[in-house]
Amino acid sequence: MDVTALRALQAPLKDEYRTNPDAAVITLKAHGELDDQNIACKVETGRAIALAGLHPATGGSGAELCSGDMLLEALVACAGVTLKAVATALEIELKKGVVRAEGDLDFRGTLGVAKDAPVGFKAIRLFFDVETDAPQEKLDALLKLTERYCVVFQTISGGTSCTSMLARVSI
Repeated sequence: MDVTALRALQAPLKDEYRTNPDAAVITLKAHGELDDQNIACKVETGRAIALAGLHPATGGSGAELCSGDMLLEALVACAGVTLKAVATALEIELKKGVVRAEGDLDFRGTLGVAKDAPVGFKAIRLFFDVETDAPQEKLDALLKLTERYCVVFQTISGGTSCTSMLARVSI
């Protein structure tokens, strides 16, 4: 896709969202069912069912997906798509590219071993390795705009408000 095709695709959406801001607010949803045999949760991904379970560092077998890995995978996917879209908009040719994310967890927190250990990632690092002839100033703009427009990056780095509820129901 080139910049003209991208702009043509997005222009009507941008116009609609400018005139009707409420149309731009969409609630995304995820759904999972608790596994009745194991400490696991079956998550519908839209394409398949993913079975998430305990990480081996918390007693899991390693056969199921770790939700921490899934979070990093979501970051890589979103950042990769955003990078490609921004590169297209800036007319930066990316011959090849790799997106990687890594995060540090102290499992003492999630296991309740040490109250001073955080539950969750202590740090997340996102890496982009690109093959391109673009000048450095364009690459600096590419990184800045990718960070700015990547939904998952902004959600993680922005400390989004998060609430939870537990309801007793008959299923």
